[in-house]
Amino acid sequence: MLKYLPNALTTLRLLLALPLGLLILRHHYALALWIGLLAGITDALDGFTARRLGYFSQFGAALDPVADKLLIMVTFLCFAQIELVPWYVATIVVGRDLIIVSGALCYRVLVGPIHFAATALSKINMLVQICFCVMLLAAQLTPLIGPQVIQGATVLVLMIAVVSGLDYVVTWTRKAHQNQEPGN
Repeated sequence: MLKYLPNALTTLRLLLALPLGLLILRHHYALALWIGLLAGITDALDGFTARRLGYFSQFGAALDPVADKLLIMVTFLCFAQIELVPWYVATIVVGRDLIIVSGALCYRVLVGPIHFAATALSKINMLVQICFCVMLLAAQLTPLIGPQVIQGATVLVLMIAVVSGLDYVVTWTRKAHQNQEPGN
């Protein structure tokens, strides 16, 4: 039964995207913060249990980044809708993920199977985005997080999103070219 735990946690995280988005749109920031923290805990636990117990699956490996991307996309789009972040911030964050997913699909169709692993920059990007979302929700509940902090964190989110997105594009373009060269 434990072998299904990592995938169950990932599925739970995937299912939390809708209530999280609705809570943000309805300005229920305290509950949204709790749901976001629960999603973060499931993210940490699914990886930990998969590694610790050795319960890896192709399904889980594919579902985990989908759950992460869906949560981030829903959260940033809802933040933009209620004007907690400018639309260009949500567009860059969501656009980065859509470019990566589109690139992966193109690579699969045009080049071949993808042996995908998140890069260090991508992991940093996810951490920064999650921390930003938690901070932005917390800022709606307490005056201790001022506009300057939010503005600085927004700049950091934009910078790491662009840099990590470009890293993926460059890395996978090189891999595609190497696989297209004669002899490969």
